[in-house]
Amino acid sequence: MGEELGKIERLEAEYFAGRRKIYVVPLIFSTEEAPPEYREKFSVYWQEVAQHIARLEHGMGKVLHIYHETLIEGGENGLKVMERLSPPSYRITVDRCAAGATLEETEDKDLVEEGMDWERCLYIGFISRKVAGIVSDSFVEISKKRYLHIARRIDETLKADEVGVLFIREGHAVQFPQDIEVFSIVPPALDEIHRWQRDLREHPPANSSEP
Repeated sequence: MGEELGKIERLEAEYFAGRRKIYVVPLIFSTEEAPPEYREKFSVYWQEVAQHIARLEHGMGKVLHIYHETLIEGGENGLKVMERLSPPSYRITVDRCAAGATLEETEDKDLVEEGMDWERCLYIGFISRKVAGIVSDSFVEISKKRYLHIARRIDETLKADEVGVLFIREGHAVQFPQDIEVFSIVPPALDEIHRWQRDLREHPPANSSEP
């Protein structure tokens, strides 16, 4: 069985040879205040992500470019932001950068800031349906521009036969160039997290908040 699996992996590697490839990782977050059961699942999720990326690298080649949602700078400055924003994806990125990968400037500052402002407005809630519609439409429009910019940055920096990783929240609408092979990294722990969140919404404990 191991020999057959190895043969399949070699065939896949040969099929994708010379093509641009990107691994898309759902970006999820946690806090110190999150329930212990969530933090445990969160930790397992990122362990599985790291393992999955390592397996893909074994067959497809090492990651050379890293892209991260909301990052308006790459390199050392970008790493400092990542360390505060998302320690698990930061640790994966630091390891890859030490092996020669580049953390890329992924987003445009003005688009990110405008998107955050519209998103804050959505969380406030509205009395007027007209205002709610304006805010919702504006958020959708700026999100489209952000996703176009991310796709453009990947297209500009990811060269033939190179591998990249994109950390981005679920539900994104990035349209990748047609010549890029996209691999979605969906570890089993992600389904566990979704199930836990669904159960929490349906049966919320007293005086608790969902992460």
